[in-house]
Amino acid sequence: MLTTVSICIYGKGGEVSAEMCLRFKLVLILSCDACRKISLQVPSHLQAETLVGKVNTKECFQSASLILSSDPDFRILEDGSIYTTHDLILSSARKSFYISLSDDQRQEQKEIEIVLDVRGKKVPKKRHTKDPVLKRSKRRWAPIPCSLMENSLGPFPQHVQQVQSDAAQNYTIFYSISGPGVDKEPFNLFYIDKDTGDIFCTRSIDREQYEQFPLYAYATTADGYAPEYPLPLLFKVEDDNDNAPYFENKVTIFSVPENCRTGTSVGQVTAIDHDEPDTLHTRLKYKILQQIPDHPKHFSIHPDTGVITTTTPLLDREKCDTYQLIMEVRDMGGQPFGLFNTGTITISLEDENDNSPYFTETSYFTEVEENRIDVEILRMAVHDQDLPNTPHSKAIYKILQGNENGNFKISTDPNTNEAVLCVVKALNYEVHREVVLQIGVLNEAQFAKAANSKAPTMCTTTVTVKIKDSDEGPECQPPVKVLQSTDGLPVGKELQGYKALDPETRSGEGLRYKKIGDEDNWFEINEHTGDLRTIKVLDRESKFVKHDQYNVSVVAMDAAGRSCTGTLVVLLEDNNDHPPQIDKEVTICQHAKDYAVLEPVDADGPENGPPFEFFLDNSANKLWNLETKDGKTAILRQRQILDYNYYTVPIIIKDRHGLDAKHMLTVRVCDCTTPSDCKMNIKNVRDFKPSNVILGRWAILAMVLGSALLLCILFTCFCVTAKRTVKKCFPDVAQQNLIVSNTEGPGEEVMEANIRLPTQTSNICDTSMSGGTLGGQGVKTQQSFEMVKGGYTLDSSKGGGHQTLESVKGAGQDTGRYTYTDWHSFTQPRLGEKVYLCGQDEEHKHSEDYVRSYNYEGKGSVAGSVGCCSDRQEEEGLEFLDHLEPKFRTLAKTCVKK
Repeated sequence: MLTTVSICIYGKGGEVSAEMCLRFKLVLILSCDACRKISLQVPSHLQAETLVGKVNTKECFQSASLILSSDPDFRILEDGSIYTTHDLILSSARKSFYISLSDDQRQEQKEIEIVLDVRGKKVPKKRHTKDPVLKRSKRRWAPIPCSLMENSLGPFPQHVQQVQSDAAQNYTIFYSISGPGVDKEPFNLFYIDKDTGDIFCTRSIDREQYEQFPLYAYATTADGYAPEYPLPLLFKVEDDNDNAPYFENKVTIFSVPENCRTGTSVGQVTAIDHDEPDTLHTRLKYKILQQIPDHPKHFSIHPDTGVITTTTPLLDREKCDTYQLIMEVRDMGGQPFGLFNTGTITISLEDENDNSPYFTETSYFTEVEENRIDVEILRMAVHDQDLPNTPHSKAIYKILQGNENGNFKISTDPNTNEAVLCVVKALNYEVHREVVLQIGVLNEAQFAKAANSKAPTMCTTTVTVKIKDSDEGPECQPPVKVLQSTDGLPVGKELQGYKALDPETRSGEGLRYKKIGDEDNWFEINEHTGDLRTIKVLDRESKFVKHDQYNVSVVAMDAAGRSCTGTLVVLLEDNNDHPPQIDKEVTICQHAKDYAVLEPVDADGPENGPPFEFFLDNSANKLWNLETKDGKTAILRQRQILDYNYYTVPIIIKDRHGLDAKHMLTVRVCDCTTPSDCKMNIKNVRDFKPSNVILGRWAILAMVLGSALLLCILFTCFCVTAKRTVKKCFPDVAQQNLIVSNTEGPGEEVMEANIRLPTQTSNICDTSMSGGTLGGQGVKTQQSFEMVKGGYTLDSSKGGGHQTLESVKGAGQDTGRYTYTDWHSFTQPRLGEKVYLCGQDEEHKHSEDYVRSYNYEGKGSVAGSVGCCSDRQEEEGLEFLDHLEPKFRTLAKTCVKK
């Protein structure tokens, strides 16, 4: 089946306008059965270089390498576009030619027949308004592919396509369209002739803004009937190469190490083209137009990827550190008629340590006085072609020869990169009058061997240092001298002292000595000879002796006042003059262990110390046993379990040479687990005999004053107690109303109705009591707590009626007084009951008779208030409050109802 699509532009009156054909670019892509006949409708007059149409050659023959036209009047491009070669006037109704596609490698060839249909004036068919009979015919109401050329030159309105309905044979049909470009953005770009169905474009289109226009066409009758479904139309905008490519970044900077290998990637440049992707319009090619400096050529670029690489290994930063490349990017696959743009690429060379530093002079000369230290004597400059102030150019200097005694030090000045030579140890003119140094220099960074450079070598130079003679003071050599002596050397003994020399005469004549360091002042010094004489007995165990050594510092001066300092070390040989010593007191914790470990300490040296021997005095053998453990410690163990107390144990300890001492060891036997937990006092000590305990006069005075103060306190207590036995009698009613109240919760207001009187009375001033009592209060004596008769009563919630303290105590007993045990047994179960009932409340609320806040007293409780503890129901007055003592009157006022 042959599918034919035709587009034609008509002028006024229906004739084909040659001028319109010249200015209109018609581009049509036909892909349906591309290798068969393709029909193109064209005007009769075609100017030169006019685009006739476009065929898809790739679908017909993918690997075609040669495309030719059989008619010389037309030429074919790679993308299938058909152009006229000169002006043509087509006289016949149809003209045809062939497009030949061939592949030389595969020896294949295919042809596409192109038919040019020349049409005359278009005469629209007149429609009938009424035709009841519908005839079947070929369907024409179907989507037709259509394309528009971007940036069309017009003239406008420009005919795009025509839609027709088969129903137009029987009805008068009106056509309309909608969608983007009609009633949506961009508005009024397309319109349709409602009678003929011709669709027109009113202006040029930019494909980069609108790639396609999906429209819908409608066919309706005059009365609104739609015999056809809405027809979808897709107008695709064909790309015009109207956008030149450009580089993404206006200024691009790359960097590459100097001396890099050939083919090293420098960077990649990228360009942007807004034309349709994957077309010839966006097929970009890159090239380098110019290199600055232009000789020699060091860089190349891949035409398709834009990757810049090096073409030589001779990039030297020291010769040229920056290169500029003028780049071009062109579309249309780099063809001359393609659009293009240019850009500048800057390439910086990174420094490598490919140049060794070298001294500016081959040898140097300097001089210095002897005995000078920490003095700068010479500066040496170096030159390095690498980048300044980097590890590639910063110098490191070394003294290779001549500094075996460590008299010199060389360093680098961080600001100038110069070598600084200093004397750090005094030079002696009498020993060396001249020193020759060999000095080398390298960089901080490791040398990087370039392709065109040799192996690195260290640059060296020689420095001659002349030593100048000077008049020197005495010389103390060696600085430290060791002198042997014995421990315990008596006073008045002489020891050989420190000797200094004059370096000029090599003798000690005319020198004076002075002692400047002697911590414990053991010696005096002879001013002329420097010898020492003891003024104290030498003691190796002194705190000033460290590691058997005692130091004495001596200064030697000549007649000019110049001096030197030396140290004399007196090495003391140990003498066995200190017996072993132990702690005076040890603790034995019965809960942890039944023994104590004794660890003696001998102030003498190891040769006069352990192993030790331990002995118990005969008086201590009954209670104690002493075991030697390892010659350094002993275990003191109880022969039987002793009482917790202090014990004195006499112990004799001998060192290896038999020097012994007797120690009175105090042993504390305690009820503890660790000695620090023992709280045992020294009172009631058995067998503990402190020696030489003497009471001073102040201690005796303190004891006398303490005894007097104690007698005063006892006398005062007796007077107060006697006074309280004489009490004023109160009415019995007070026994039930003056109660102990230590709660801050609200209580009942004292009314006559709730004052309860006791059923039995007792004399409140009973002299058998140790103190006066108020109603309901217990009086605590030395043995027990008592409660006055008529105490509080509680109502039991579990039955049994009204219980009182009398019923709890039992009949037949004295109900006048109650012990604390009676009161506790009476109240404890009832208070526990209250607490239990409170806990049984579903909402866990407090019981109603619990203490409430001051600002709200509640509605009252079923059990009553605190007054429920009373067993008296009678009402009595409060006249007894008038007879209270002054300290109770304030309390009485609070009970009187105002």
